[in-house]
Amino acid sequence: MKKTVASLLAGIVALGSFASVGTAAENNERNNPVELFSGSSPISITGQSWKAPAGSASEDKVWGYLESVKGNLHLSAKEDIRGKFKITEQKTNDKTGSQHYRLSQYISGIPVYGADQTLHIDNAGNVTSLLGSVVEDVYQTIPQPLIQLQTISGADAILAAEQDATLEHGPLGEPQVTPAADLYYFIVDGEPKLAYKTEVNVLEPEPLRIRYFISAENGSVLFKYNILENLTGTGTGVFGDTKTFETRLSGSTYQLYDSTRGKGIVTYTAKNKTSLPGTLLTSTNNVWTDKAAVDAHTYAERTYDYYLQHFGRNSLDNNGLQIRSTVHYYTSYNNAFWNGAQIVFGDGDGSTFTLLSGDLDVVGHELTHGVTEKTSNLEYYGEPGALNESFSDIIGNSIEGANWLIGDKVYTPGVAGDALRSLANPPLYGQPDKYSDRYTGTSDEGGVHTNSGINNKAFYLAAQGGTFNGVTVTGIGREDAVQIYYNALVYYLTTSSNFSAARTAIIQSATELFGAGSAQVTAVTKAYNAVGVY
Repeated sequence: MKKTVASLLAGIVALGSFASVGTAAENNERNNPVELFSGSSPISITGQSWKAPAGSASEDKVWGYLESVKGNLHLSAKEDIRGKFKITEQKTNDKTGSQHYRLSQYISGIPVYGADQTLHIDNAGNVTSLLGSVVEDVYQTIPQPLIQLQTISGADAILAAEQDATLEHGPLGEPQVTPAADLYYFIVDGEPKLAYKTEVNVLEPEPLRIRYFISAENGSVLFKYNILENLTGTGTGVFGDTKTFETRLSGSTYQLYDSTRGKGIVTYTAKNKTSLPGTLLTSTNNVWTDKAAVDAHTYAERTYDYYLQHFGRNSLDNNGLQIRSTVHYYTSYNNAFWNGAQIVFGDGDGSTFTLLSGDLDVVGHELTHGVTEKTSNLEYYGEPGALNESFSDIIGNSIEGANWLIGDKVYTPGVAGDALRSLANPPLYGQPDKYSDRYTGTSDEGGVHTNSGINNKAFYLAAQGGTFNGVTVTGIGREDAVQIYYNALVYYLTTSSNFSAARTAIIQSATELFGAGSAQVTAVTKAYNAVGVY
């Protein structure tokens, strides 16, 4: 059944668009997602085999390579590369021995929002690629008057964001994450700006997770958008199936607490209220009858196991992060979301949705948002946001592995065979499957739940194969495909990656894992050709 809704919002995510209410005398709020990164330009240097001098330390290889490509970075020969870039993360891929670095560009000691890069060194010590975005020539220096005009503190910026959210949504409840404000340099309509990035993350008067950019000059709202990313005891699941899972005995009471995986998997109930995390679920006999809780707990365990067994990843942060789930949130709530701290499930209204924890790919989708937040941190707006949603679909669907549908077990329970999205046929549920058909408006945070279909289709073609848009792809199987996409998410993509950058990242990831000229590299290259992403 074809839907007019094309997203996990048909109930699972978007909580409304955020329009023009501001807190300061002047409100310059923007609605075009590309404006976030308008002062930087993509960089994609691949096919490299740059070898550092013998005996060079790992970080010296990074700096040496960046010195050799200064022209590509819009820097003059005399500029100090170490003053312009900072290494923010270094990881080694245990499967390949490759080293992966994340960097950020700085101007006058201030990070440039969206100017992030990934640099890759193979197990022989050769730099193979540099991907991401760098600051354009004209913006390489912050005008001194702009620095002098910085009069707003981080605390002021947090207050301005809270006041704006209060004006639009009503009095705010307690924050779910301690508010912070980070100062960035970025460009709005070709004009350099200093702004604080902060976040309003509350449950009252409704679940909100709004990212704000507040002018450091006058406290006005430059830009804002929603980033709420929606979606051994025995017990009976939502659909009557018996499941086994880990619990913990405390005194004479069993708790829905698995202490065998990472730092724990814990499941709570909100008792149809809105306080989180709610009440830890307990049982006197270790036989559990709360169907929503059984599925939430079991599927969180299965998601943890999938990440560990397939990718060697220990929970969402690769450091055993405790996974918390809360079921029975609010009343007849047609929503499931990741709020940056935990996953939350409504019960549905019985018509649009049934109990939302009852579908493994929905649970895997929401928890994968947590992985993305800890790795590439794809911006939840525009093309980066569509990629963010797509990677959650891809990995969530792969965890379940039953078909190519998302949400088919919990969406419109009265309609057989229905689903939220299809990786095999995105237009079936109102999504584009070609870049030329992409949505270019500002609704749905710039189409994050609409345009995700383009990358989903590319993954499907790489995995399953087929002829599409005049291009024939020989499939490599779901396992090889998901390994390539996960590797790209963790090591290659950056905050501002668009579809073209994703194509390059996926091809580089396949090259790292399977070698240049491999069937896997050919498959992903043709898959992106088929969906019109170059």
